[in-house]
Amino acid sequence: MHVAMTVNGESVTAEVEPRLLLVQFLRDTLNLTGTHIGCETSACGACTVLVDGDAIKSCTLLAVQADDGRITTVEGVAAQADLHPLQEAFLERLALQCGYCTPGMLMSALALLNDQPRPTEAEILRAIDGNLCRCTGYIPIILAIQDAAARMGGEAPPPAAEQEC
Repeated sequence: MHVAMTVNGESVTAEVEPRLLLVQFLRDTLNLTGTHIGCETSACGACTVLVDGDAIKSCTLLAVQADDGRITTVEGVAAQADLHPLQEAFLERLALQCGYCTPGMLMSALALLNDQPRPTEAEILRAIDGNLCRCTGYIPIILAIQDAAARMGGEAPPPAAEQEC
């Protein structure tokens, strides 16, 4: 089957098997390996990408279902060599350790911040609910998302010692 979509701002067309998952298309066909394959059952969220602005687990979506869609992967978050404020916050707040969940967490958080520039802690928890992290204990991730919201809103993020979850 033929698919055409925009991936990270670039037009992409390809012939794909009807049963090819979007995560496989991104990784194997487009060589965008930042989207991770974790559980392959939609439980872990490592494969989360944005599809038309919504956080979607790409292991549950066929590539043909994304036809005509706008896909953003973790590779498309930052402009060229600069980090996105969300990526900067994750780095500075130590919201990543092994890094396996990080692309999915970033994409879920980005979808939230695009819809809700100043999310409450409850909204953050709901947004990352489908993303598993076995390293950080989630507190640094929540703090990083709050930090990014402040940065993106033109505010200075509070010092790490003053910010509480």
